[in-house]
Amino acid sequence: MDDIGRPDDRSTQAPEDAVATAPTRPLPLAGLRVLDVTQVMAGPFCSMLLADLGADVIKVEPPGTGDQTRGAMGFKMKGPDSMGFLNMNRNKRSIALNLKSEAGRALFMKLVTTADILVENYRPGVMKKLGLGYEVLREHNPRLIYASISGFGQSGPWAMRPGYDLMAQAMSGVMSVTGHPGGPPVKAGVPVADIGCALFCVYGILSAYIGRQTSGEGQYIDASLFDSALAFSIWDISEYWGTGRIPKPLGTANLMSAPYQAVRASDGYFVMGATNQKLWRLLCDVLARTDLVDDPRFADIPARLANRDVLIEELETSFAERTAEEWVTHLLAVGIPAGRMNTYPEAFESEHGRHREMRIEVPHPNEGSVPNIGFPVKFSGTPPRTRMHAPLLGEHTESLLRELGLDDDDTEALRAGGAFAP
Repeated sequence: MDDIGRPDDRSTQAPEDAVATAPTRPLPLAGLRVLDVTQVMAGPFCSMLLADLGADVIKVEPPGTGDQTRGAMGFKMKGPDSMGFLNMNRNKRSIALNLKSEAGRALFMKLVTTADILVENYRPGVMKKLGLGYEVLREHNPRLIYASISGFGQSGPWAMRPGYDLMAQAMSGVMSVTGHPGGPPVKAGVPVADIGCALFCVYGILSAYIGRQTSGEGQYIDASLFDSALAFSIWDISEYWGTGRIPKPLGTANLMSAPYQAVRASDGYFVMGATNQKLWRLLCDVLARTDLVDDPRFADIPARLANRDVLIEELETSFAERTAEEWVTHLLAVGIPAGRMNTYPEAFESEHGRHREMRIEVPHPNEGSVPNIGFPVKFSGTPPRTRMHAPLLGEHTESLLRELGLDDDDTEALRAGGAFAP
């Protein structure tokens, strides 16, 4: 990478001391240094994705407590860190640093001069109040890419509201289309605003990095849970803009096609979709329901959408004749999309989940072997890999001080100045 050269005495590579053997080619982001000043989910997940691809991610945590997620989830592991923390912070190093102290901020500024990227998710204005806002840091490092993650963005009438996935799902409209018609509000079962924001932030960071190769300058990135959740509304808002109809919950059904949802078999539900005329006629043949082909209520996609409830009732009278597994096997055999309703354990332990290596094991000094979610994107030449376990709080403080060229006297002065104190 032609724009991340460092002075010879400055190390930016995390030590290869934990898990895998070195690949034959460097990982794509090897040589990039990221300061991760984030907690909980969206920020840590964003920085972990960068770490998985080789970036040296330094997690800057409050002394004493660290990332809030270390103590979350309501059940105990062998050590002090939660399973959620262990699943979102692999491949990172941790320094415990009190950014409210002058000494802590001075040390942080030394780290900033070595960094390519900074990710933070404090409430808007907090980093600026600490004297660590983008305008200040860019004076020390004009090439810095500075990404802020928040609930509602850095500007606007909602900017100062607390930002959590639940609020973003509700206020973005996601919850208005989640659940079953006439039922109570339901959030998406997974944190779509948090994870979506992490993904969009990575997209922004890498785009800014590519741009920096030409311009030589970094820039500021403002990513929010609210904006990210809204960005998922493509089909729903298109329906409203195109028809004036406000989208409503559809359960497992789909705006664009029917049948395309969960249906009941003799022993429970499975999912299937006959999304075009060819598949619809094929489904009717499989079910021996030629009467449905000739029924004007189901003649084409608009008709089936308009009569979706009656359509599903008709289909389920036939699906009740076999088990869900039998139907999935039978439909797939003739080319109709179908799938079983897996629990998470079933999905991860399925033959396909194991083949895709979506569960990996990471050695950890407290926990032994820790399961982690595998890498969702596969690379042919430089596959992501686990180089380090999720760090213990402040585990790399001393080594990072040495990398910055600080001696024992410097460290003692920082300690006396409260840089490492809660």
